[in-house]
Amino acid sequence: QVQLVESGGGLVQAGGSLRLSCAASGIIFSINAMGWYRQAPGKQRELVAAITSGGSTNYADSVKGRFTISRDNAKNTVYLQMNSLKPEDTAVYSCNADLVLSLSRRGDYWGQGTQVTVSS
Repeated sequence: QVQLVESGGGLVQAGGSLRLSCAASGIIFSINAMGWYRQAPGKQRELVAAITSGGSTNYADSVKGRFTISRDNAKNTVYLQMNSLKPEDTAVYSCNADLVLSLSRRGDYWGQGTQVTVSS
């Protein structure tokens, strides 16, 4: 069974840091783009950061210069290093991956989400 499992969320004070991890497991042929999304209460889900299989990245304007996305292709894992956290970063963070399961099977997968709470 293919799944994405996240870890690393929690409670941190403003100005602090957290590192999120998301590991893809199961029989996977390859992974294309991977990304992190977040959804705060009462708001729509938004893209935080994404990274291609080649390492190209893009970020939401609100996190540029503070967050860094990276991936370890050997471990099928994507990371999100979050520095200088602000209360407005509080949200449920979910990872997403475009997984190639075979030459004819490909799908968009989501993790279960991890809560990040930044106190002022």
